[in-house]
Amino acid sequence: TRSLTITSADQSMFEKAQGEKVTLPCTFELSEEDEGPLDIEWVLIPADNQKRELIIIMYSVDRVYDQYYAATTRRMQFSNLDPKSGDGSLDILNLKAADTGTYQCKVKKAPGVQSQKIQLTVLVKPARTKCSIEGSQEIGKDVTLKCVSQEGSPLLSYDWRRVSGTQHLPATSVLNKNTGELLLKNASREYSGRYNCVASNRVGTDECSVELNVTPPVNTAAIIVGAIIGTLLGVSVLCSIIFCFCKKHREKKYEKEVHHDIREDVPPPKSRSSTARSYIGSNRSSLGSMSPSNMEAYTKTPYSQVPSEDFERSPAQNPAFAPSKVAAPNLSRMGAVPVMIPAQSKDGSIV
Repeated sequence: TRSLTITSADQSMFEKAQGEKVTLPCTFELSEEDEGPLDIEWVLIPADNQKRELIIIMYSVDRVYDQYYAATTRRMQFSNLDPKSGDGSLDILNLKAADTGTYQCKVKKAPGVQSQKIQLTVLVKPARTKCSIEGSQEIGKDVTLKCVSQEGSPLLSYDWRRVSGTQHLPATSVLNKNTGELLLKNASREYSGRYNCVASNRVGTDECSVELNVTPPVNTAAIIVGAIIGTLLGVSVLCSIIFCFCKKHREKKYEKEVHHDIREDVPPPKSRSSTARSYIGSNRSSLGSMSPSNMEAYTKTPYSQVPSEDFERSPAQNPAFAPSKVAAPNLSRMGAVPVMIPAQSKDGSIV
């Protein structure tokens, strides 16, 4: 008894790069004995057997159903707009790494039922490759050039080449294509230059480069001595600043203590001008109440004893006042009655 037969059994494995398009074939032939409705179903079989199969797209009763798997919506479709013609192949657009898996095509038209499995592997080409240098770039030291891609499906392969100078790797270099490490032993000045790394797999390549500059060893002793001297100078400057600050603080404190120690019960010294004015004022007040009894005492007071602003000067600097040049006080202005006082002339007569 004849039944439907799947004819696309030539290729069961596909490898494509991310972002590309793939067509998974599923062609079939029907027999006269197959009289039931035609159903075509594509299923994704997960790698974990514990998970259930996911229906991706289905054709049944002259209608397409493609809303089962949200991750593949609008990216998976039948290659033929009329699958019942014998072509139930599946197109997957804009491939992603998550599309990797086993796909099964099931064709059913009672009483015939057939299925076919296809393995799809989505490869990601190398991307975001970075180069770096590990170790001291000094003459006589070992230097390691590293290369690694942030993206890319295994198996990745790395290859180093020199793009300056002789364009050949040094004779002492050791390359590990699986890890991307290039070891340069006993580096010399001739090793200096630009090196390029190429990361590749079956679907693409990516590159990066690095500049190597081998220099003479650094004089560490001089650096240490310079660091010590600089540190000592810094400490000495800091100590000087602290000393000046403390000295200024002590001076301010001393001035403050001396200011508070001044005795409050000692009166301030009198000025010369105030002493003279007070003495003259007191004598003038006494003239206001002159009488014959006190006028005699007044006349006996020599004018040379009246204090002035210079009364504290030495005799050589303070000339004596001549009685003849001192004017008598105006008694009328002082409110006193003038009294005639007899005086004796040179010849002894009374005037």
